Amino acid sequence: MPTLTLLDIAKRNGTDAVVGLIEETATATPEMTIIPARTIKGRRYKTKVVTQLPSVGFRGANEGTATTKAVIENRLVETFIMAPVWKGDVAVLDEHEDGRDAAMNEEGILHVSAAMITLAKQLYYGAANDAKGYPGLVNSVLSTMEVDAGGPDTKSSVWALKLGPQACQMVWGLEGALRLSDPRRETATDANGNEYDALQQTFDGAYPGFAVHNVMAVARIKNLSDDSNTLTDALMSDLMEKFPEAFHPDVIFMTRRSQSQLRKSRTATTESGKEAQTPMDFDGTPIRISEAILNNETV
Repeated sequence: MPTLTLLDIAKRNGTDAVVGLIEETATATPEMTIIPARTIKGRRYKTKVVTQLPSVGFRGANEGTATTKAVIENRLVETFIMAPVWKGDVAVLDEHEDGRDAAMNEEGILHVSAAMITLAKQLYYGAANDAKGYPGLVNSVLSTMEVDAGGPDTKSSVWALKLGPQACQMVWGLEGALRLSDPRRETATDANGNEYDALQQTFDGAYPGFAVHNVMAVARIKNLSDDSNTLTDALMSDLMEKFPEAFHPDVIFMTRRSQSQLRKSRTATTESGKEAQTPMDFDGTPIRISEAILNNETV
C-alpha cells in the first residue's frame, strides 16, 4: 500500500508552516493521514475504473478456456478549490501574549482543522456535504457492496476501504502546491461600514479530489441506529464478505458510537459478563474513529 499521504505531499511541496498546521490537525481526521494520495499536473485527469472483475476458472484437459475480460469505464477525476481565509483586527492580535504572529498561527490551526474535517466529510457524503466539492463514497459504493442494518432513525454508516492507486486514493491538483500566504495588512470594515486595520492570511493552492479506481474497493454498513439496529460482529462479517479476496480492505472507518455498539455486542456474549475490550480491528483490519461520519445521516 502506498505511503504517500497529504502530510507527505505537504513536506515535499509546502513550507514548514503548512506542515505544522497539518500535523496539528491530523488527529481529528485520520482519513487525511491514512488514505494514500497522488498529485497531478493540472486539476483533472481521465482514468479507468474497474466496475466488474473478469471471470476466471479451471479447464479440463484438451478443453479450451472462454475469453473473458474486466468491465472498465473511462471516468474523469476532478479536483476542487479550497482556500480557507482568516483575518484579525491588528489591535486585538497585538494583545496576544506572544504577539500577532502567534495569534494568526492559532487562528490558522483552527481554520486548517476545519478544512480537514470538511475534506473528510466530503470524502463520505460528496455533494450532500458541499455541492462545490468532489463526489464522495456515497456516489461510488454499489448497492451490492452495502449491508443494510435496517435502522429507522439516527442513522450512521461503517465504511471499509481498499487503498492504493488501483483502489481508493486522494488526488491533489497542480502537483499538490500547498501554500500559506504571508499575513498582509488591509483595511477591513465593521457592520456599520467603519474601517479598521486587519491582518489577513490564506491557506491557498489546495486543490483536493478523490478517486475510486475499482468499485470493489468500497463497502459499507448503512442505517445503523442507536436502538435495536446497532453494530454487531455479524454485520461486520457481512461487510467483509462483500470484498473479493484480492481486495481485502485496508482500513475500517466508523463513529465512536458504532465502536461502542460493537464492544457492547461482544460484552453481551462473554461467559463471565465482563466488559469486552474496545475493538481496534476486525479480523486484522484496523478500525479508525472518524469525526466526519455522522450519527444522523440523511443521505
